[in-house]
Amino acid sequence: MADPYNSAPATASSPRLDDTMVTTAPELAGYRVVRNLGLVRGITVRSRSVVGNFLGGLQTLFGGNITIYTELCEQARSETYRDMVLHARQLGANAVIAVRYDATELMSGLTEVLCYGTAVVVEPQRS
Repeated sequence: MADPYNSAPATASSPRLDDTMVTTAPELAGYRVVRNLGLVRGITVRSRSVVGNFLGGLQTLFGGNITIYTELCEQARSETYRDMVLHARQLGANAVIAVRYDATELMSGLTEVLCYGTAVVVEPQRS
């Protein structure tokens, strides 16, 4: 299946923006930044349903990993990451550096999750 978020063909000198081209580091090993396209981000606001809160509450009685909340957090992070990468592709980036996540509780049971980084164009370093 084709990647709907990256329809532009990659060239030998222009790596494709995929998960290997996204890093929390301030640079991408083996590449040099040739253009900075600015900040990109993905954001989502999530809440758990009444049923989800009830099931999560039951899981707290037994201790350990509260899987229903873990799944909610992972879904939110995945969604914001995907949106950040889409934003970078729309700007013409082939990499995202200095990626970070942030989460803020807006009110009880309502959380904002943000994924952000710097969209850049990179090329392989010549040795």
